[in-house]
Amino acid sequence: MANVLLFHHAQGLTSGMDAFADVLRGAGHTVTVPDLYDGHTFAHLDDGVAYAQELGLEEIEEAGVRIAGRFPPEMVYIGFSLGVLCAQRLAQTRPGARGAVLVSACMPLGTYADSWPDGVPVQIHGMDADPIFVEEGDLSAAENLVEATGEAELILYPGISHLFADIALADYDESAAPALTARVLELLTAIDAA
Repeated sequence: MANVLLFHHAQGLTSGMDAFADVLRGAGHTVTVPDLYDGHTFAHLDDGVAYAQELGLEEIEEAGVRIAGRFPPEMVYIGFSLGVLCAQRLAQTRPGARGAVLVSACMPLGTYADSWPDGVPVQIHGMDADPIFVEEGDLSAAENLVEATGEAELILYPGISHLFADIALADYDESAAPALTARVLELLTAIDAA
């Protein structure tokens, strides 16, 4: 089964992030969910973003890289929003990556490397009217990634929620979240079979 590193969003390592990891574990995958915030969680996204900025986005990325160094290189990297910084960087720059899932965020090609690595499948999930995903450039970056490589798949869901797949948050979407989970499980199964 797949070995997964799952990076949480700006509200911290919520019970919803643990619940998502547990679903993947229930399908037989090994999932590690590092806490990039040392136990801090936030009820509101703005507060979590402010905390992330206080810590420093570069420091958060570096923490993700240090954590990944404790594991073999053959990992699948999953990131939710803020966690995409770690997941995408590792998938693009750490040799041996098996795949990536980027939820509610995507960095432009060139941020970490000029191209996506061959043979590393990536899913990008987002809501088609999420103002953060659409208006801050993530959707455009995702579309460009899909155009630039045959490895990328963009899956859009109807709605405006940003953290729609975290069952512990008000943004949770009862339709989109299970669909996302099913697609991620399909990807992990395909990776495992490859």
